[in-house]
Amino acid sequence: MIPIVLASVLIASALGCGNPPIPPVTARVVNGVDAKPHSWPWQISLQYERDGVWRHTCGGSLIAANWVMTAAHCINDQFSYRVFVGKHNLVEDEPNSKAILPEKIIVHERWNPIFVAFGNDIALIKLSESVTLSDQVYLACLPPAGTVLSNLYPCYITGWGRLYTGGPIADELQQALMPVADHATCSQPDWWGIAVRDTMVCAGGDGVVAGCNGDSGGPLNCQNSDGAWEVHGIASFVSGLGCNYVKKPTVFTRVSAFNDWIDQVMMSN
Repeated sequence: MIPIVLASVLIASALGCGNPPIPPVTARVVNGVDAKPHSWPWQISLQYERDGVWRHTCGGSLIAANWVMTAAHCINDQFSYRVFVGKHNLVEDEPNSKAILPEKIIVHERWNPIFVAFGNDIALIKLSESVTLSDQVYLACLPPAGTVLSNLYPCYITGWGRLYTGGPIADELQQALMPVADHATCSQPDWWGIAVRDTMVCAGGDGVVAGCNGDSGGPLNCQNSDGAWEVHGIASFVSGLGCNYVKKPTVFTRVSAFNDWIDQVMMSN
């Protein structure tokens, strides 16, 4: 029997990933800015239904034609969800965007909603139908297992999260440059200390740029040496003191620590 390995990587590679047909504008901005429409085409809006209205709650990344990766803390068994692909502006009808209901949602078995800092903040959503890839809908690449980025590696957070602590969510997809703060830096006592684990990756921490509510589950996009974008992080938590508190960078689930889990879930479902 020939072992089937790295399913997520092989699926994405076979279909093409990480090289968006509409390239993003990656000027080294300080604050978040509107993203170039559809330049992060694996970004999805995870929405829940309440009182007959669908509302954005989290981001996520399309990693196969019928699989989305997001954060475990975005999932609540009390709600119904849908995944919107091909979106840029959440309040406008856009051609080639489509809402798809989940067939199945798998939350990491070791996720503990009471203790977010325990880690394992990852979930996969199997879509009820496969998407049609296009300029607006494209697959994210995942990094090789075990990859750890160097300090200050330039990455971009994307999402429709709150524009500032306590503020409104964005209508148009936002992006911001957020360099990685390596584990040695992020685990310092006046940073996150023991709250950050080596299965996480930190980015930002300058007190200016950060993820915020509504960005959860969305990607930390980092370009590899071949020019392809890889999703290295899943937005997990920020400081209770505020989204952009100095020395409290946004903390992401480190995707490269979960390649085996991702492959196992996709192969068995």
